[in-house]
Amino acid sequence: MAERGATPTVPRWRRRALRAVRSLFTPLLPDDYLELINPLWSTQELRGRIERIDHETADAATILIKPGWEWGGHEPGQYLRIGMAVDGVHHWRAYSLTSDPGRPDGCIAITPKLVESGKVSPFLVRQARPGGIVRLGGVEGAFVLPDPPPDRLLFISAGSGITPIMSMLRALARRDALDDTVLLHSARATKDVIFGDELRRLAARFGGFSLHEQLTREMGRMGPRDLDRLCPDWRDREAFISGPAEMLDSMDQNWEREGDRARLHLERFQPIVGAGDAEHGYGGSICLTHSGVE
Repeated sequence: MAERGATPTVPRWRRRALRAVRSLFTPLLPDDYLELINPLWSTQELRGRIERIDHETADAATILIKPGWEWGGHEPGQYLRIGMAVDGVHHWRAYSLTSDPGRPDGCIAITPKLVESGKVSPFLVRQARPGGIVRLGGVEGAFVLPDPPPDRLLFISAGSGITPIMSMLRALARRDALDDTVLLHSARATKDVIFGDELRRLAARFGGFSLHEQLTREMGRMGPRDLDRLCPDWRDREAFISGPAEMLDSMDQNWEREGDRARLHLERFQPIVGAGDAEHGYGGSICLTHSGVE
């Protein structure tokens, strides 16, 4: 079955009215006519309109989206499945929501980073334009802050791993809750730091927010060996880490050895293949019964 967007939150009176007049429309349904007038008015799946595109770096852009119906909300750190047509083919991808859930304009945002070999990220970063329509799936993810947030926080990210963390930082800033927070972020150079200008403004605005930018071309990669120097009390903080698998694995092992693993939260953009105690499968052959092709 083809993937569809999330069920929109449509006012009850509108749904009742559409059901009442459905028998008058044939073979099309009232919803079909609404979509012809405005694709955002679909009551079958949630859609959104691209309002603005802001290029954060040379290979990353923030896509600001206005949902067609009332947005059901998300927790900072969660992700959203988004669908769009590229070269006449519908594609679905999952992207972290980078917007503060409390935006007064009701918009949401994602910030894809360009993957040259991909289909969707080149379209979003280079070709998408304001006014474009996208399909919005459900919100998912357990990489979220506890409620209430811990008093002392440590965020560690690299590259596009900053995206779910940015939603958390924006939400904390709105509540003036960046009192004792450390962010260690890794990127190749200053120009490659996604949200770099905003992060530096937050560090200047909140005395309790400490920002370290690990510029790998000059400083090398950041690893567990750097924690005691960059954040001496890291063992006493609730930690949220997002980035490449190699970094996540090394940090995870470090918390197992030297920290409190229960206070470590990881966001993996790719699942660990072969993880767990389940029985692992083996390759095999497939035979098509009608054609006999194997």
